[in-house]
Amino acid sequence: MASLLLAVIYLIFVSLGLPDSLLGAGWPTMHKAFGVPSSYAGYVSMTIAFMTIISALLSPKLIQKVHTKWIVAVSISLTVLGLLGFSFSSAYFMLFLFAVPYGFGAGAIDAAVNHYVASNYSGSVMNFLHCFYGVGAVISPNIMAAALKHAQWNEGYRWTSYMQALILLVVIVSFSLWSKNEKSQKEDDSGSKGIRQTLKAPGVLSTLISFFGYCAGEATCFLWTSSYFAGTKEGLSKEIVASFASLIFGGLMLGRIVSGLVSNKLGDKKLIRFGILVEFVGILLVLASPDNYVLAAVGFVTIGCGMGPVYPGIQHMAPAKFGKKYSASAIGLQMASAYVGTTFMPMVFGQLQQIVGIWIMPWYILFFMLINFGFLELSHKQCQKRPAGV
Repeated sequence: MASLLLAVIYLIFVSLGLPDSLLGAGWPTMHKAFGVPSSYAGYVSMTIAFMTIISALLSPKLIQKVHTKWIVAVSISLTVLGLLGFSFSSAYFMLFLFAVPYGFGAGAIDAAVNHYVASNYSGSVMNFLHCFYGVGAVISPNIMAAALKHAQWNEGYRWTSYMQALILLVVIVSFSLWSKNEKSQKEDDSGSKGIRQTLKAPGVLSTLISFFGYCAGEATCFLWTSSYFAGTKEGLSKEIVASFASLIFGGLMLGRIVSGLVSNKLGDKKLIRFGILVEFVGILLVLASPDNYVLAAVGFVTIGCGMGPVYPGIQHMAPAKFGKKYSASAIGLQMASAYVGTTFMPMVFGQLQQIVGIWIMPWYILFFMLINFGFLELSHKQCQKRPAGV
């Protein structure tokens, strides 16, 4: 039963990844169809992420009062609605209407499932699960590429919504598997601290800034990688440009597979440090390839590999780093902080690249990599001062 539930959770992580890379993959074609500038992708992405922030901030109370299985089922249903809405959008403003369920469905499920896994499974399991997020995020740009080749961009969203609906059906069928685990989880969460108390705990605020930095760089890659190749490399077809959105996700998936194999031996701290070093190497490769799209593609895959262990590592550390009483709120705050980075920084980059040029993208990623590393190291030092047993 436990292994079956874990298999369902793996599938849930696939569903988390499916919607995230579609906008970046389809936007080089979509913005022309809507007759809007390339930078307008940032406004849609910001709306999706803003709704996710609200959902993530509500998650600590939801986790205490609502079964995780219901949070998952309702959240996936909302993303199905959002994806279908995008597929039927015939004007730019319609994207904002459907960005509301699209984004709201992501925050609570992400926080709830990450808290559940961090509290009940090893770091190895957490990395493998986030690898499956990468599976979903790699699949959808290729769905979009196939849609652009054989139909139009709308079908990319529609076909992805059908996959989400199938995963939702599996989750509903698996409801009985959650019951026993949910009971023990509710007992563990019964004395959880609120958001205000958690913000005062040592190391929490600096971790939130670090997570903001990580997700700002990650989300910029998600949204703008295809546009980077379209704007800096000549002679590439629109199908190839769309498929390049999967480079960063393929790297994330590979990085998390490797991390899952070694995380129990190295531990979260060492693994994250090594990952950030690999990310830095990837940024250097992109900077070294102004005209060579193959080397740039290798660079983005390497950036993704380096990013791979950072997100799951920070999430998995929460119960041990802050204490179990703070972990649910800490993870909810981490999700909200992450989506603040996701909301605003791709939009800021959209404006910046329109003024300076999209060639600046690797420098932008480097800036947020340094924020991620610096504040995470600061949080480790602050948490060493936490009284034992808190």
